[in-house]
Amino acid sequence: MQKSASGKMRVRMRVMLFLFLVFGFAVILGKLFTLQIVQGEELQQLAVEQQTRSTTLGARRGAIYDRNGNVLARSATVWDVCISPAELNQDTLDKVAGDLAEILQVDKQKILEEAADRRYYYKCIKKRVERDVADMVLEYTTENKVEGVFFEQATKRYYRYGTLASTVLGFTNYDGQGAYGLEAYYDKTLSGTAGMVVSAKNAKGSDMPFKYQQQFPAQDGNSIVLTIDETIQHYLEKNLETAIVEHSIGNRAAGVAMNPKTGEILAMATKQDFDPNDPFEIADPNALTQLQLLPEGSKEYNDKKKQLQYDQWRNKAISDPYEPGSVFKIITAATALDNGVLSIHDHFNCTGSFKVSDRNISCWKKGGHGGQTFIEGMQNSCNPVFIQVGQRIGARLLYDYMESFGLGEVTGIDLPGEAPGIRQAFEVLNKPGKVELASTSFGQTFKVTPLQLITATSAAVNGGKLMQPYIVKQVLDPEGNVISTTQPTVKRQVISEETSATMRMLTEAVVQEGSGKKAAIPGFRIGGKTGTSEKLDLKPLELNVLSFVGFAPADDPQIAVLVMLDEPKLDHVFGSVIAAPVVGAVLQESLPYMNIDPQYTQEELADKEVKVPDLIGFKPHDAQAELTPLGLKTRIVGNGADVLRQIPNGNQTIAKGGTVILYTHEDDIKTDIAIPDVVGLTAQGANKVIVGAGLNIELRGLKTDGVPTVVESQWPMPGTEAKTGDIVIVTLVEGEQKDPRSITTDADVEEALP
Repeated sequence: MQKSASGKMRVRMRVMLFLFLVFGFAVILGKLFTLQIVQGEELQQLAVEQQTRSTTLGARRGAIYDRNGNVLARSATVWDVCISPAELNQDTLDKVAGDLAEILQVDKQKILEEAADRRYYYKCIKKRVERDVADMVLEYTTENKVEGVFFEQATKRYYRYGTLASTVLGFTNYDGQGAYGLEAYYDKTLSGTAGMVVSAKNAKGSDMPFKYQQQFPAQDGNSIVLTIDETIQHYLEKNLETAIVEHSIGNRAAGVAMNPKTGEILAMATKQDFDPNDPFEIADPNALTQLQLLPEGSKEYNDKKKQLQYDQWRNKAISDPYEPGSVFKIITAATALDNGVLSIHDHFNCTGSFKVSDRNISCWKKGGHGGQTFIEGMQNSCNPVFIQVGQRIGARLLYDYMESFGLGEVTGIDLPGEAPGIRQAFEVLNKPGKVELASTSFGQTFKVTPLQLITATSAAVNGGKLMQPYIVKQVLDPEGNVISTTQPTVKRQVISEETSATMRMLTEAVVQEGSGKKAAIPGFRIGGKTGTSEKLDLKPLELNVLSFVGFAPADDPQIAVLVMLDEPKLDHVFGSVIAAPVVGAVLQESLPYMNIDPQYTQEELADKEVKVPDLIGFKPHDAQAELTPLGLKTRIVGNGADVLRQIPNGNQTIAKGGTVILYTHEDDIKTDIAIPDVVGLTAQGANKVIVGAGLNIELRGLKTDGVPTVVESQWPMPGTEAKTGDIVIVTLVEGEQKDPRSITTDADVEEALP
């Protein structure tokens, strides 16, 4: 019995032991399963964080170039200044913090607070410092043997030309990511991929030797080449800035320059704008004055500042639809001609108004234009004529052609923030009474963006093709190799080539004989159309939008320019008076730059010298409109609203092709030009040297065609100080050039310039 009981006990103990072993293994296996499978990834990450330190290597953001390779935006290397609280010497901490605060221009207390927690090995005390500041910190820490201060490499975005094209380029945020404009739209293309350095740490948290370090290099971003031309962009912006001041523009101005044949954007601007190097700073002085009236730091102040920032960043050329006014008559005329419901010689009568249903719609000219052909109606921008043309077209056709011209929908340009515009529904356009059809025919009761309008206008004169507008021409890899190139894209054929040729003739007549005369430039064939529209949705306020679209050469358009001036505060608000001279000024500078040579008529060549009119008190663009038909160039100096001084003075005689300097601030007048010596040169050589020096020339003496002449004398004498634009009088006599300089080529002339 005892043996039996003893045996049973042993068996029971073995069973218990076995069960304990099974249970123990189950617990261990369960724990292993939890550690390795359930929590494996999490614990592995914790181990990596405990045993390694990773440092991000920023990728260099790609550059932005204009079409000629000029750098518009580029990233440069900067440094983040960091401290390791665990390694800083506590005995000298107060002095080091004070010295670093002075070098870095930061608060000393901030450094002390960051250095207080000695558990950490990384705290950043100043980001994005330039090389000179980083060198000062390095020199200080080296000379004073300061440990625990180190640098991390970073990049900072620089915009070379400041405000130039700022609403197009946009800007990057503090972390280097695209925040607005092209920088945001092409952020993935430009940003690249960040790299990393992973270092092993010992038990104290310090980096172990270099052999325990692994580096994953950053991949720099690609660069983009724009269709924008920096020079044409400058011409557009300069003239918009002048227009804003001289006409007291209340709600900013916008402009677009486009190649009508390809859809390439040559320039796009909104003024007032901002400096993308400091995008959060309010740049418009008037806006800043509004902000300063509010208590700083209040909710009202902060809300107003945000609103003003968004306003100055907004690209008005693509984001702000407006009623186009009479510029739209180009589309109405093209639609009618393309469908055979109109001949350019058809006759109309304007009595000063036209009755549609129960409403009399006025012409801009009181008393009307009387009898006129359609060509004359186009030149006169006569509303009654276009109401009748709209009735001939009908709601269905006009609606379909507006859609075909791309009005009321986004163009699809590669920029963020494009608005679609507002087009009347067909049912509204076709309402009984047809008042909406009448108002639409001359450009009211619907809205388009400046970009939509210039794209549609380009289609009307380029042979009838609606082009896809675009602003990025190429994408380059970090080595400068071309990855992709954007090709011009025809969306559709809107009107026939024959109709388009007629539209070129009609719009050229507008500039030669009609409402667009102030955009005319001697030697160049310019086409265009004026526009004056009311802000009907802001009635009873009498607010207007003035615009003009012009293109050249009229027989073979290479450039189209549209300018829109929003809410000018003047009595005579007509696009023909205000906007046309601005476009004319942009074209006058752009066409020679584009190597489009003038072709003068015999009448324009008849007089080689002209008398300069007295322009004191004129608005700068009005003064320019007076000088341009005389064959004189203009240079506007300063940002004032009126001409205070001119050189040459009124009633002085200068050679056709000379430049009149218009000063709008007395402080801008310069007297630092030394008059060059031209005695002994031919008349042509003397003209090039004097004009090249920024002066004007008056020729006296023998000027018979075909007879070789040289300069016998000049006044003022060589070396005399002169103001920009002053006249140098040279006396010519018969004879061959004997001057040892023997200036015979343009290159030789350039070499002789002071």
